[in-house]
Amino acid sequence: MTNLDSRPELELLGPGGSHAAVQVLEARPVALGGPRAMNVYRTLPQRKRSLVGAWCFLDHFGPDDVADTGGMLVPRHPHTGLATVSWLFTGSVNHLDSGGNAASIVPGSLNLMIAGRGITHQEISDPGTSVLHGVQLWYALPEETRHGENAFVRYTPEPVALPGATARVFLGELLGSVSPVETRTPDLLGAELVLDPGASVRLDVRADLEHAVLAESDDVVVDSTAVEHRSLAYVPPGSESLTIAAGAAGGRVVLLGGVPLDEQIVMWWNFVGRDHDEIVEFRRRYQAELGFEPADPRDAGAPALFGPFPPDQPPALPAPPLPTVRLRARE
Repeated sequence: MTNLDSRPELELLGPGGSHAAVQVLEARPVALGGPRAMNVYRTLPQRKRSLVGAWCFLDHFGPDDVADTGGMLVPRHPHTGLATVSWLFTGSVNHLDSGGNAASIVPGSLNLMIAGRGITHQEISDPGTSVLHGVQLWYALPEETRHGENAFVRYTPEPVALPGATARVFLGELLGSVSPVETRTPDLLGAELVLDPGASVRLDVRADLEHAVLAESDDVVVDSTAVEHRSLAYVPPGSESLTIAAGAAGGRVVLLGGVPLDEQIVMWWNFVGRDHDEIVEFRRRYQAELGFEPADPRDAGAPALFGPFPPDQPPALPAPPLPTVRLRARE
C-alpha cells in the first residue's frame, strides 16, 4: 500500500520519548483516493511515537463494503529502504511488483515485500471481494541490508491454541511458534491473536523488545490500560510478560515487537532514507525512470532502481511535490 497523502511531511523517525507505562496512540483516519475512498486508520507514525522496534507504519482498514468504497485500488508506486507486510482478515487483494512477483493476498497468510534499494508495486482488490478488512505494516531496513535486492515472501502460519485465545505468528517467535521468514531486520515480532469473550491471556515476551498491541476489532485492556478500538498500545522494553484482556464480545489484536532501532531514519511518502538529500534523490530517480520528469544525463548506464513492470496495468502514481524546506529534527 502507498501513503496517498497529497502533501506528505518530511519526518525524522527515532525511538520517541521514554515511557514507563503503556502509552495509548489513537488512530487518525486517512482517505485512500477520491469521493468513494477506502478509509484507513493510521497509528504509526505520529507525533507521540514514530517507531516500535523497526515498525514505522501501520494502517488498519475495514471491514469495508467494497460496493460502497470501491475497495483497494492502489496503482503502481515505489518503495525504498523498507519492507511491507500485508495481513488480511477478510477479502482478497491482487499484488503485482517490479521484481516479477504476482500474488493473491488472502486472509491468514503473510505477504512480505522487501523493497531493498528499490521496487514498485500495485495492490488492487480481487473482483470477487465484497468485504475488505486487514492491516498493512511497514518496517525500516537497517543500514546493512537496505541497499540489497528486493524480494517477496509468502507464509501461512499454523494457528497456536492457548487458553482463551488463538494466535498466528507471522514474523519472529512467540508461544513456541517460530516464523521461518527472513526479514533482513533483526528481532521483529508480528502476530495475530483472537481472544474469546471475556478472556485474558498472559504472554511471555522478550524484555529487550518494545511491543505494540492494535485493538483491531474491539476495545481491549493491555497491562491494565484500556485501549479503544483501532487504537495502538505501546509497551516499552523491560517487561518479561504482556497481559491482554478482551471484553464480553471477545477481540482480535495485532501484536508487534522489535528491538529499538538504533538508527535515525527519514520517511517521506513511500521512501525511507537517512537524510533529506537521499529522499530527494529517490524521488528524482522514480520520476525520471517512470517518465514523469525528464531523465538526467547522470543516470545514463545506471541500473534502474524501480524496475520493469508488466504492460496494460493502471497508470502509475507520480510522486507528490517535495516540501519547500529541508528536513529538520522534531523538537
